[in-house]
Amino acid sequence: MAVAAVGVGFAKTAIGGLGTLAVAVFALVLPARESTAALLLVLLVGDVVAVTRYRRDVDWRLIRGLLPGLLPGLVLGTWLLSVLSDTAMQRGLGVILLLLTGLQLAMRRRRAGSDAPVRPWPWPARLGVGTAAGTTTMVANAGGPVMALYLLGQAVEKKRFVGTNAWFFFLINLTKLPFSAGLGLLEPRLLLLALVLAPCVLVGAALGITLIKRIRQQAFELAVLGAAALSAVVLLVT
Repeated sequence: MAVAAVGVGFAKTAIGGLGTLAVAVFALVLPARESTAALLLVLLVGDVVAVTRYRRDVDWRLIRGLLPGLLPGLVLGTWLLSVLSDTAMQRGLGVILLLLTGLQLAMRRRRAGSDAPVRPWPWPARLGVGTAAGTTTMVANAGGPVMALYLLGQAVEKKRFVGTNAWFFFLINLTKLPFSAGLGLLEPRLLLLALVLAPCVLVGAALGITLIKRIRQQAFELAVLGAAALSAVVLLVT
């Protein structure tokens, strides 16, 4: 879990989507629903670091476009937690992420060599992304790859990518707290676990901040796509 917490900090300040690997690790150590609550608390530690570091690098327009679908997604995710098995939820998420990654790769190939500006996504697409992000993050704290693919589709520069991603999930994870409490998932011992793992999150965040300064934009985008694909595979096989 300490290694997974380092990964959370790194994902929050650099390559969004890698946090899904932490989902798999926590699920191996703790019962699935307990792991969801424990990881949520660890993610919030990373969120605070990320929004503090990238407080000015945020595109609120992109976040506002997702808000109409966010609450329905959280409600849907809460319902799925109560009715589906852990295995079914993970497999479904993995398939969705693979489809989204394939779609993003197709869009990149289509834009290759074109000087045309990237168009803002229409409201039905933003509604769908908001709902998918809310559902996946509520079910398994796995909304990172969905948001990463959305931001890539908007051709967002790397620092603005990280800042927008950080603020979005800080707000969404705060919103998830009462839902998790209502399901009886938050326990004092999990709060203690998050405090113990907090220094590991800080180490990962420092590594991510160092990387984001040095990595080129194209390499950053390819790394994000690779992280999304890897996350999908992890969810399908664990």
